[in-house]
Amino acid sequence: MDAHERHRTRTLWLTGVLHAFTHMYQVALMPLYLLIQRDFKFASVGQATLLLTVLMAACFGPSYPIGVLADKLNRKKLLGFGLALNGVGFVALALAPNYAWALVAVAVAGFGGSFYHPAATAMIVRLFPGGTGKALGLVGIGAGVGFFVGPIYAGWRAEMLEPVLGPAAWRRPVLELGILGIIAAALFAWLADEERPAPASERRRVPARQIFPTPALWFFFLAYCLAFSVRDFAGASMGSLSSLFLQKAHSYDPKWTGLALSSIYVAAMISNPLFGSLSDGGRKRWIALALVVAAGTVALFPRMPSHWTIPVLICYGFFFMASYPMTEAALMESVPDAVRGRVFGLFVMCGGVIGNLSHWLVGAKVKQLGDAAHSVNTYLPLYAVVAILMLVSLLGLLCLPAIRRREGPAAPTVAGEETMPLLT
Repeated sequence: MDAHERHRTRTLWLTGVLHAFTHMYQVALMPLYLLIQRDFKFASVGQATLLLTVLMAACFGPSYPIGVLADKLNRKKLLGFGLALNGVGFVALALAPNYAWALVAVAVAGFGGSFYHPAATAMIVRLFPGGTGKALGLVGIGAGVGFFVGPIYAGWRAEMLEPVLGPAAWRRPVLELGILGIIAAALFAWLADEERPAPASERRRVPARQIFPTPALWFFFLAYCLAFSVRDFAGASMGSLSSLFLQKAHSYDPKWTGLALSSIYVAAMISNPLFGSLSDGGRKRWIALALVVAAGTVALFPRMPSHWTIPVLICYGFFFMASYPMTEAALMESVPDAVRGRVFGLFVMCGGVIGNLSHWLVGAKVKQLGDAAHSVNTYLPLYAVVAILMLVSLLGLLCLPAIRRREGPAAPTVAGEETMPLLT
């Protein structure tokens, strides 16, 4: 293995580790909603789910300016700083004396998380231009690990400590995960290689401050973003809705709720690289297959007996989570390297802000259900809506050919023309 290949492989796996922490923080609070409600003496669970909505909004809201930085600055340093800030936010949340400080803490944690996707995705696509889907799928293993570990660890630790600490038991796993993230950020800064500039043969002419050169390109890109924001809304809804559904309708405790939610993501460690590799031979059909099957399992989930909860969630996660590396690869391959950070920043900003409104909306909806929230049948229409939204998101695939056709082939840099600087 030559030096270039060693650099690519090392970068790939270290980026996957950061991916695990980024997504672990996004799901760790899900099994803790009812404990948080009791600890802060909230009138409704909606105030607890709002913490996750704020965290996710802060994570995805700044994605475009972070993408600008990712196109200009050292992506390794951005990634390490972001994870450290994410961990600090979780430590602050664990120590928050009141709800106002808790909101500030989750906002800080979310902002730290915003550094990952624009910088990491642009970096990986540059390093693996011939097998982008497979590379992003391998990095996606980290997301599966984080999504799996977050809720199962938080739920298990809270359940263990509740007899001693009471409702405040949710604070201990949050504190521990925060400290672990800070340590991981320090190790990443020490072990990760500096990013190397793209070869001259892979550079494309891109006028400064211009992402898409025509209104038509902007239209198709924004339509793609909006469509897959619907997917993100549905996926986020599935997490928070299932947390409350299992605890209220099936009387799950935090430990078993965390285990059930973690099962969504365990199969993604297999499906992300598998579907990512397969999609290198045809993105659209594999994306469509993954989301159609995922939508079917969502519609079936509340109709299944309680003992089928985990197998159905595993099936759902296997297909739904696999859609992410495929849609990301499809978009990143359609634009030049010099603007990939900003393009992906806009993409995840749109999907994150719209998608993660669902945590608060789900909490508010379950509050409206009142005593009916303890009945399984009450949830059937809600899960049907989630399934339909996943199918609607497939309309975004119609935009990809237009983006690729209008971008055209790579063009050599013209002497004297201003271009966006590449990372050095």
